[in-house]
Amino acid sequence: MMSLPTALALSFSQLGDRAIIKVLVKSLVLTLAIFAVLGFALLTVFYSALEAHQIDWSVELGAIAALLITLIGGWLLFRFVALFVLQFFAEEVVRAVEAKHYPQEASAARSLAFREEMANGLRSTFRALLANLVALPFAIALLVTGVGTALLFWLVNGWLLGRELQDMVWLRHRKDLHEAAPLRRGQRFLLGGAVAGLLMLPFINLLAPVLGAASATHLVHRGRAVVA
Repeated sequence: MMSLPTALALSFSQLGDRAIIKVLVKSLVLTLAIFAVLGFALLTVFYSALEAHQIDWSVELGAIAALLITLIGGWLLFRFVALFVLQFFAEEVVRAVEAKHYPQEASAARSLAFREEMANGLRSTFRALLANLVALPFAIALLVTGVGTALLFWLVNGWLLGRELQDMVWLRHRKDLHEAAPLRRGQRFLLGGAVAGLLMLPFINLLAPVLGAASATHLVHRGRAVVA
């Protein structure tokens, strides 16, 4: 069984591949486009609320408040948007890793239909939003601890991401509905926790979804080989 550090190291080493660079560019452009739309929507709602309540803020205070809302909203939503976008390009990442390291498995993979990819993306996004909303009251209560809130969100998203990243690879290779998942729960959590941690780091978070998909590819194939 391959270790997570080894899988991450192999994923980092492949970031220069043309296929991986193409995915990074496409996913980044689409993610930023979605954030631009969301940011415009947030600002529109914000200023509409000010007008509805007849709050007369100065231009400077309004701009600062709008900037804070955009930054905080972006930080909270980035992981959801980035992973939702990656659902549409995950197959390209997985195929690039398989072509280099697992050519035999690549030839046996099936392509997911657009409808199936969309359904998987919506389900994973809904699960992430629901889990984080459930955790939100506890996160607020833990604000007094200083680190409790960040730790709680890391635990929740680590659990979520591990499953989602595994399924990005496994669903393309699963022989039937009864085949057991190749990664144990502890392995899935370590993978998800590592990617959740990377998503919290500025600039590195732009690479985190692709690194997660590539690392999951290594771990899933090595896990299936052990089971076989």
